[in-house]
Amino acid sequence: MAAQKLDVHENFRVSIPRLQLEHITKRYPAVVANDGVSLVVQPGETHAVLGENGAGKSTLMKIIYGSVKPDEGSVTFDGKPVQVRNPQEARALGIAMVFQHFSLFDTLTVAENVWLGLDRSLSLAEVSRNITAKSLEYGLHVDPTRPVHTLSVGEMQRVEIIRALLTDPRLLILDEPTSVLTPQAVETLFVTLKKLAAQGCSILYISHKLHEIRELCTACTVLRGGKVTGVCDPREESNASLSRMMIGAEPPALEHHARQPGEVVLRVQSLSLPREDQFGVDLEQVSLDVRAGEVVGIAGVSGNGQRELLYALSGEDTRAAADAVQVGGQPAGRLGPAQRRRLGLHFVPEERLGRGAVPSLGLAHNLLLTRTDAVGGSGWIKVKALQQQAAGIIQRFNVKAGGPNAAARSLSGGNLQKFIVGREIDAKPKLLVVSQPTGRRRRRRRADSRRDRRCATPAVPCWW
Repeated sequence: MAAQKLDVHENFRVSIPRLQLEHITKRYPAVVANDGVSLVVQPGETHAVLGENGAGKSTLMKIIYGSVKPDEGSVTFDGKPVQVRNPQEARALGIAMVFQHFSLFDTLTVAENVWLGLDRSLSLAEVSRNITAKSLEYGLHVDPTRPVHTLSVGEMQRVEIIRALLTDPRLLILDEPTSVLTPQAVETLFVTLKKLAAQGCSILYISHKLHEIRELCTACTVLRGGKVTGVCDPREESNASLSRMMIGAEPPALEHHARQPGEVVLRVQSLSLPREDQFGVDLEQVSLDVRAGEVVGIAGVSGNGQRELLYALSGEDTRAAADAVQVGGQPAGRLGPAQRRRLGLHFVPEERLGRGAVPSLGLAHNLLLTRTDAVGGSGWIKVKALQQQAAGIIQRFNVKAGGPNAAARSLSGGNLQKFIVGREIDAKPKLLVVSQPTGRRRRRRRADSRRDRRCATPAVPCWW
C-alpha cells in the first residue's frame, strides 16, 4: 500500500513553476502598460506572450529582466519570491534575454563581443573555446575570430543567443527573434530552441507571427490593453481564435481590387553609388519604375543595399546624377528631402526614434519634421491647428498615446510607427516610400556579401 501511495503522489505532483508573475501592474503618466498581469511558466516550457503593439509585452519582459520596476505585484522564480532590481541580478538568477536590437560592435570579433558581457575572470582564449563548444552543442555555427561586420543577420543573432547560453540560463527571453531572419535561419533557430526546452530551459517567446507561435510554443498568454485576455495551448488554436483574443475580433478580410497602373511616379535609371562607410554596400546599375496605383516591394536579406537605396530615394543621399532618380518626371537625384516632398514623395524611415521622430518632442510638434500645414506665412506655428491635426491622426490610425502633446518616446514602438506612417499618409503623397513598415529597428546590420545574398522574406521598401 505504501508503494501505491507513493505512485499516486508522483503522478499528481505539481512541478514548481520556473516563473510566476502575480498581479503585475506598471503605470506611466499617460497609460497603464500592465494591469494586473499574472503569468506562469513551467520548467522546459516554451511560452508565448502574444499581443498587439502597445499591449504591454515589452514592459512585462523588462520587469522580468529587471530593467523596469513594477508598481504592484510579485515575481517568483523557482518557487522563491524575488525582486529583480537590474539585469545583473536577473542574470545571477538564471534569466537571460535576447533583445530585438543587436548590441554588437561591428569592428570587434565575435569572441570580443561575447567577452564584454561575461565574467572578466575568463580570458579571451577561454571565451573563444566556450563559444566553439556551445556552437557545436546547439548547431549554432559561428567562428569566434570573425569580425561582426562580416556576419549575416542570422549569424549575428546566433552570437546574441550564444552569449545568452554561455550564462547557462534557466529562463531565456526572446523578443521578436525572427523579424529579419530568412526562413532558413528561422528553421535553424527553432531547432535550437526546441533542444533548449528539452533540456529544461524555459523560454518566453515574443512574436506577432501566429504560425510561429503555433509551431513552437506549448503555452500562450495573450495581452490586450495591458490585461490578460486569454491563456491557451496555441497548438490547439487557430490563427482566427488567437486573433480574437489579441484584438477582440477577427481581422477584416482583405479585398482585392483590380487596378490599372497609371503614369510613372518614380523612375530610377542606372543608379550607381559607392558606399559611404566601410560597412555599407555599393549600388550598381539599379533601375526600376513605379506607377501610380502600384505597390512595389524590394525583397532581399537585410544589409544588401536596401538602406543605401532608400537614402538615395528619400533625398538623404544627394550624390546621384539628377536624372538617375526622377519623381513625377522631374529630375530629383540632387534634391534634398524637403524638395522631394514638394514633388509628392514622402518617406517613412526604418529608425522610428531619432529619424522618424524626435524622442523628447510631443507628437504634435513632431509633425513639423515633414509637415508645414500649421505654419503661418510669417513663420509662426499655429499650435492649436497643429494639435488638432495630431489628434486627427491619433484617432484615424488608432494610436495609443496620451494625446497630441505626448512625447514620442512615451509611445510603444508599434504605436509610434502608426503615428509616423499616419503623418505621411495624411499628407496625401503621390509616392510613399516605407522602410520596414512591419518590422522593428535593429542596430545597423550587414549581411555577408559573399555568402548571403539569397532572396528571402519581403524586406523593404513598399511604395504606394
